[in-house]
Amino acid sequence: MDNRFLIDSKDLPFCKGCGHAGVAQNTEKALQKMGYNPLDVIFVTDIGCHGIIDKSLRSHTVHGLHGRSVALAGGIAAGLPKDSGKKVVVFIGDGGATIGMQHLLVAAHHNFPMTVVIHNNMLYGMTGGQPSEFTPCGFNTPTAPNRSAIGAIDMVRLMEGVGAAYVSRISGIGDFSDELVEAFSQPGFSLVEVMEICPSYGVKSNPGMKLKQVIESSGLQLHKNKLERSVNHNETYSGFNNSLLTDKLVVEKEFDPVIKGTVRILLGGSAGEGTQSAAEFLARTAMLSGLYATKKGHYPVTVGVGFSAAEVIISDKPIYYSGSTKPDYMLITSQDGLEYAMPRIKKSDTSVILLDSSLETPETASTVISTDLRSKAGSRNAAMLSVFKLIKDYGILSEASLLTAFSRNKLSTKVPVETFTANI
Repeated sequence: MDNRFLIDSKDLPFCKGCGHAGVAQNTEKALQKMGYNPLDVIFVTDIGCHGIIDKSLRSHTVHGLHGRSVALAGGIAAGLPKDSGKKVVVFIGDGGATIGMQHLLVAAHHNFPMTVVIHNNMLYGMTGGQPSEFTPCGFNTPTAPNRSAIGAIDMVRLMEGVGAAYVSRISGIGDFSDELVEAFSQPGFSLVEVMEICPSYGVKSNPGMKLKQVIESSGLQLHKNKLERSVNHNETYSGFNNSLLTDKLVVEKEFDPVIKGTVRILLGGSAGEGTQSAAEFLARTAMLSGLYATKKGHYPVTVGVGFSAAEVIISDKPIYYSGSTKPDYMLITSQDGLEYAMPRIKKSDTSVILLDSSLETPETASTVISTDLRSKAGSRNAAMLSVFKLIKDYGILSEASLLTAFSRNKLSTKVPVETFTANI
């Protein structure tokens, strides 16, 4: 069977023997059996080992904050037209399911048309194998070698209690694609709990123990239940579908565009130094000139530390994607930003790189221009100064649009425009 939803079903980003790979591979089989097109499926993933599947998927993907993937998926499902032919699938682990317990209860109670697939390996695999609320009696973990008699939360029974239309608990071994087909086929809410053993922590802490033995001894027997329920989410949330676009977000054309074609810009800096704000400012300035613009932000899961990077694309034609592998310009204002951008700097031979003078010039075939950014504007305004310099030196947008956009930016009430115009 050729891959349709996975880029490569054999080269998945999991430890050898991890049950998460089986979930991904069986999801591929199930969706193919059902005749879905990759663009008709929306995957919403949570924080955890399972969540790194995003980069292996060809479908739409949304990566949520810890425990919030079900809430995001609920919003997507509620926003889709009735009989849209789309399928919303949530991948979530022990941590996401327990942190997001309320979201799961509400999604099941309101019967949102979506399928939640819980990757239950009975511990927290991403953070060292600590026990979770899904750890059954007698199942050891590295930090709790003698598990207490409390036992695991029975998520399937809990979902039944709030009226979930379809629930099942299955063993994550072999071909279980037909079980996923049954869950994916439900018109309302469905949940599948896939039982696994983590090869890195579960197997080592429980030598010789088999998954079947864990399931039988834990009281979490394989189970399936279906209720006849109407899909009533549309009625429940009718009247709440007004557009979120307000007059405050509308950007009208006021200037003629300077460029023809497409320009891609990467901004690389540090957290808390205005990189994202500068990127949004650049996109808005382009829109003032009647251009299309997209902006994609990158930063670590732990917000407020490490790098902060953003990719902006501006074009005189509609843009149907965000981000680019070969930016035309790179604006690098800190060591964190430089380290983030290095893979693309090394591969690029056509970019113009505006590099803060405090940074060591990297080896690259691209043009590197060392310039004072941090010393002139300060660390918090270096990214904005780099945008001013880009527009002034390379003329991708008019200076009139730049100054107009800045006068309407909240930064203008705190920092005089001369901080930027006098230093380029």
